[in-house]
This record gives sequence, C-alpha cells and structure tokens, in this order.
Amino acid sequence: MAPEYVIHGRFSVKTDVFSFGVCVLEIVSGKKIGSFRYGENEVDLLTYAWRNWREDTIENIIDPVLTASSRIETMRCIHIGLLCVQENVVDRPIVASVVSMLNSQSLALSVPSQLAFYIHHKTGSDILTLTESDQSQSLSVCASNITEPYPR
Repeated sequence: MAPEYVIHGRFSVKTDVFSFGVCVLEIVSGKKIGSFRYGENEVDLLTYAWRNWREDTIENIIDPVLTASSRIETMRCIHIGLLCVQENVVDRPIVASVVSMLNSQSLALSVPSQLAFYIHHKTGSDILTLTESDQSQSLSVCASNITEPYPR
C-alpha cells in the first residue's frame, strides 16, 4: 500500500501509481512484494529493488525467465517502477506520464530517490532494521490500524 494511505488514510490517483509500480517490479523480478530470502537476510521487494538500483546491480532484479526480453526495455521498466513507488506523492509520475514513459524509449527518465519504507542495513550486523524514527512511526501506524473498528 502507498505510504500516504498506510500512515494517513489518504487515497488519490497517485496511490494507484504506487500500486502499479509495485506490480511492475513484481512482474520484472518474478518476486512478490512481501519478504523473501536474499543471501543471509530477509528483505521486501522494494528494498531489494532499491538496493540493487543504488548499487548499480540492477541485473539482479530481473527474473531469469525474462532472458528473451530486451534488457534495455526490462531495465527501463524497473526504472519506471521505482519512480512509481516514490515515498512522496509529488515525486510520483501521473498515469499519463507513465504511459508516455512506457511508449517512448527516447523520453528521459528522472532519477528515483530513496523509496518509501526502505529498510536500512545496520552496520556491523546481519539484521535488517528500520531506523528508530521509522520504528516508532510504524508502531503508531500498526496501533492506529488495530484500534480502528471500521475501514477508512
């Protein structure tokens, strides 16, 4: 779910863009959004995709089944997916822009910034953890979702 919906219960067309970005990353990677094993650690798809993007190992994201597809087109889809899952609603493209990005190889893409709910790797430890502020925010979000008797 988009961060603005999880945290504030706000829904917009950009919420759908976030969901589309998640779907694109799931299709290209062959992995579900939830946690999976990556080496010694358990990570979610957005963290995995962002980490590989940042470390310039984007080929790790691509599902080996997609060998017949164009590598350039697949990497462009990952780039667009990462733009769609930006934490800040304003930083996400509108649907019409996403369509243009997918239809035009010549259209320049902006560089995605760090993603929503990115899990940082703690130095000197093999445990993935959220920062302290993220943990307290996550706990309050969980608590508010549990105590609300009706959906938003």
